[in-house]
Amino acid sequence: MTTIHNPAEDTAPALPAVPATVPAVPTDTPVTPAIRRPEPYLRLQWTDAATGAVGYLVVHTLRGGLATGGTRMRAGCTLSEVEDLARGMAAKTATFDLPIGGAKGGIDFDPKDPRAVGVLERFCEAMRPWIDAHWVTAEDLGVPQHLIDEVFEKLGLGQSYHAAIRRAADPVATLERVRDGLNAAVEGGFLLGDVIGGYGVAHACLATAVSWGRMPAETTVAIQGVGTMGGAAAYYLHEAGMRVTTVADAAGALHRAGGLDIPALLELRDDYGEIDRSRLPADVEQLPRTAVLSAEVDILVPAAISYAITPDNSFDVRARVVVEAANAATTPEAEAMLAARGVPVLPDFVANAGAVAWAWWLLLGQVDDVPDTSFDRLRTTMHTKVARLLSAWTDDGITPRETGRRWAEDPAPTTGAVVIP
Repeated sequence: MTTIHNPAEDTAPALPAVPATVPAVPTDTPVTPAIRRPEPYLRLQWTDAATGAVGYLVVHTLRGGLATGGTRMRAGCTLSEVEDLARGMAAKTATFDLPIGGAKGGIDFDPKDPRAVGVLERFCEAMRPWIDAHWVTAEDLGVPQHLIDEVFEKLGLGQSYHAAIRRAADPVATLERVRDGLNAAVEGGFLLGDVIGGYGVAHACLATAVSWGRMPAETTVAIQGVGTMGGAAAYYLHEAGMRVTTVADAAGALHRAGGLDIPALLELRDDYGEIDRSRLPADVEQLPRTAVLSAEVDILVPAAISYAITPDNSFDVRARVVVEAANAATTPEAEAMLAARGVPVLPDFVANAGAVAWAWWLLLGQVDDVPDTSFDRLRTTMHTKVARLLSAWTDDGITPRETGRRWAEDPAPTTGAVVIP
């Protein structure tokens, strides 16, 4: 199935041709805003002949001929899920004034299956016309960054930001800057590219505490998921002094009322973000996986699967605020039910947008491989945005998602053209 939505009353920009060499954007060419649309610009569906796996690419908006969004792999991934995620990516790029549209890739296949890498390779090969010139992708659920980079390297495309890098004035230097930034070592034995998204989520939580006038040590958090995003968020919240009392992975929830030793728990993770129960400290209580949603905490961070909070379980939520680290973590109906109870949801397209914003700052040369430069910029940006979201909620009763949508629909004007150095 290939579908391009282009009704007469919604004229989308023509898809640019794919020349052999894409030059840098000339300085006299303005970068026009992405067209706001209720339907995606394009849907592609692919079936793997070897395994029967089904993959999808949804481009919600194009800007300057480019769209960005990660590639996820999970059993049960659907086209409608990928559409929701692509729409969210379009909101992220608009909200953070990034010069690119929004897209998403998804593959319905178990990432733990030994055939998964081959499926990912064949999916990327099938999507090559897009990933070569128009779609900038990256890690997502079930697909770590190092793996997708290895696939791109095997395909001769260098790195998963390839579609943007090839447009740079100096592609070789830009590729080196991207690799240096992604692989910059940070405290805790992590790489900057692996933790920057979770760092942004942590500061969305810290900004929430600031809005309440609460010190970090007085604030409690529960986090569903301790993979790349959730694990990094937990680490930086722990470092800031917040009490992370409950975390959950696929095997269940772990709880300690006085706060978990997050660095120690993260050391027990396997490649799939699951914690080895045989090595847990004796004072850590093991609970059912769903217990994380009903934890008695100030802040709940769903950082695992999409649609984790539904109408069926929304009344289990005891937190004062939900901070979405996972994409589309709360269904619209559940979010309305939470709002009616006075529980705001900080939407994913703000709270977890640090990774995509940072990637584009890196591509554009606005940050480099010095971690403090990236951390400082993201921290300042996230605190400013979250403060505005919560002020509108407290003062005017406007949900954070509605405020964020208004930002996305009325982005800051772009001055001049965007040139990747």
